[in-house]
Amino acid sequence: MKVQVFGPGCAKCVQLYERATQAVAELGLDVEIEKVTEVREMVKAGVMSTPALAIDGRVRVAGKVPSVADIKTLLG
Repeated sequence: MKVQVFGPGCAKCVQLYERATQAVAELGLDVEIEKVTEVREMVKAGVMSTPALAIDGRVRVAGKVPSVADIKTLLG
């Protein structure tokens, strides 16, 4: 499984990264979470608004920061 957090480094982007990290830890998954800050990579992935969360290359959330519980559901 590949988890990516897209964003330029704003407060909400940092918050999404922290929540994704917490969700992965609580689920006991051995998954690396990648921070993507390059605009070119965001466009290539189809991210139109940040922050965004992608799982296995598919953007699942964009433009908001989901709760840890919501992220766990997406990862489940």
